[in-house]
Amino acid sequence: MIIEIRRYTLHPGRREDFIRFFETVNRPALRQAGMQVFGPMRDMEDPDKVHWMRAFDTEDARQRIKDAFYDGPVWAEEVEPIVMPMIAHFEATVVSTTEGFEGFAGTPAL
Repeated sequence: MIIEIRRYTLHPGRREDFIRFFETVNRPALRQAGMQVFGPMRDMEDPDKVHWMRAFDTEDARQRIKDAFYDGPVWAEEVEPIVMPMIAHFEATVVSTTEGFEGFAGTPAL
C-alpha cells in the first residue's frame, strides 16, 4: 500500500473553514476518484496546521487516480479555487507499507 502523509499550514484563522470544506466537498470528491482518505486531523500544537492521509493500492494506481482527479473538472472548478487560498504551505511524504502492515481495518475512514 502507498500512503501519502500530508501536512498543511493554513493561513491564520482558516483551519476550521478548511476542515468544513474538506469534510463536505474535498474528502467525498477524493473518495469518489478512488482514493482512501483519512482525516483531516487537527494538529494539537499548532492551530494553523492540519494533517491527513490518503492511500492507494499501488504506485501505478496512485499516479493514475491522482492524474485523473487533478486533470478533471471537480478539482479545477469545485476544489482548487476554494481550498488553495486557505493553504500557506503544504508538505507530503509518500511511504510504502511493510509486509506486516495491518492497514486501517476496523477504523472508520474519516
